[in-house]
Amino acid sequence: MGLVTDAPYHEICYKIIGAAMHVQNRLGPGHKESVYQHGLTLRLGEIGLSCVPEQAVELSLDDATLGLLYVDHIVEDAVVVEEKALSHLLTNEEMAQLITYLVALDKPVGLLLNFGRRHL
Repeated sequence: MGLVTDAPYHEICYKIIGAAMHVQNRLGPGHKESVYQHGLTLRLGEIGLSCVPEQAVELSLDDATLGLLYVDHIVEDAVVVEEKALSHLLTNEEMAQLITYLVALDKPVGLLLNFGRRHL
């Protein structure tokens, strides 16, 4: 099955992935997650995408605040981007984290990127 090119977020996701590949190709694996996160923030700005790095999201139950989640990037107020720098393949736990962020922020699309391996 091919990509649907007229999907609402296809172009934004394409640009985000391209920016992430640029960062990965320049830095390679082996750095801390924060290095890739800062690199991606810079690259997204360079290509004209608005992004909010390290967005705090409050978790609450009824009227009580339970804590905060920190989302790596929210791009164009629509796409949640979670970065990892893990030497292993991503697991269901990392995917669950992204899904939690999507639900907490009520956002439609998320990307989970792993900079910790040779290829993004």
